[in-house]
Amino acid sequence: QRRYHAALAVIKGFRNGAVYGAKIRAPHALVMTFLFKSGSFREKLKSIAQATYAHSRNLAYFVFTYKGLLAAQSRLQGKKIPFHSFLAACIGGWLVFGDNNPINSQIIMYLLSRILFGLSRLAVEKGYIPQPRQDPFPLLAALVWGTVLWLFEYHRHTLQPSLQSSMTYLYEDSEVWHDMSDFLIYNKRTDSK
Repeated sequence: QRRYHAALAVIKGFRNGAVYGAKIRAPHALVMTFLFKSGSFREKLKSIAQATYAHSRNLAYFVFTYKGLLAAQSRLQGKKIPFHSFLAACIGGWLVFGDNNPINSQIIMYLLSRILFGLSRLAVEKGYIPQPRQDPFPLLAALVWGTVLWLFEYHRHTLQPSLQSSMTYLYEDSEVWHDMSDFLIYNKRTDSK
């Protein structure tokens, strides 16, 4: 019934946030854990479960908060206006994603990159900046890679730990080997030769 639609949408939003968070985080955590983390099989599974639960829970809480605040504002003002979305999301972001931890950090970085692309496209669409004559993506790719490798080489501590691990594997571990086994088969020696 329309009367309960907003409340039911909030509940379904919570459910969808939980499911989507698990669907996104579980495969990512599985791959990253087995590629880069050390520890027993049991410790790795626990780490995957914890990351999946945290992502799923946070996304569910955020959707619940956002949709609840959106419905409340719309009911109070009698209609939905664009600022409602911004305010509800700001409050939800503060409450749910305000804790600076690895999961929240990855989610915020993911969103930030997409926001910058979206705002750039919107600026062109609205005429705030002219339509580029040629595709700006090659220049963007060059600047992003140049910046991240400069940060990795000279200001590594500023990068997120998982990015540091990936960069170390790619750019430093490839500098060290002792024989064919740790040149082609394994990344690093596991014995004490």
